[in-house]
Amino acid sequence: MKISPKMKKSLNDQVALEGAASNSIGYQGAANYFYMQSDEERTHMIKVVHYLNDMGAYASIPAIKAPSGSFKSLEGILKTALKNEQSVTKAIHKMVEITQKEKDHSTYAFLEWFVNEQVQEETKFETLLQKFDLIGRDKLAINEIDKILATESTTPDADPTA
Repeated sequence: MKISPKMKKSLNDQVALEGAASNSIGYQGAANYFYMQSDEERTHMIKVVHYLNDMGAYASIPAIKAPSGSFKSLEGILKTALKNEQSVTKAIHKMVEITQKEKDHSTYAFLEWFVNEQVQEETKFETLLQKFDLIGRDKLAINEIDKILATESTTPDADPTA
């Protein structure tokens, strides 16, 4: 089954979004968390690449913009990560709308996993950002949040390719 040029473009755009989301910079404890997050996002990107190639549409992997190297705070990094995830969610929802209009059931089924994944991704960063309101923003609070991120980086999530 072939996919439309519009769907192909949307999926290739998703490759770029997932690749950009894989860039990470963080504090020492948070660094491991963001490295793990980066690996997960690259896995998502490769999943889209494989789908495109399997459908005979052939993926296009663009140059990916380097992440900002100048964050003022750990909270700022997490807010940026949440914004990135919200952008990814919006793009996935647009693709789902395309599949519905084009009656592209195969791509719709493929994208269902991403829809569910994005609920988890956004919730994860929203929960982490709530820690600042609960614990605070002073040095001790940031150290505790950094420890939470370090712990989360060693707790494997579900298989990102499932």
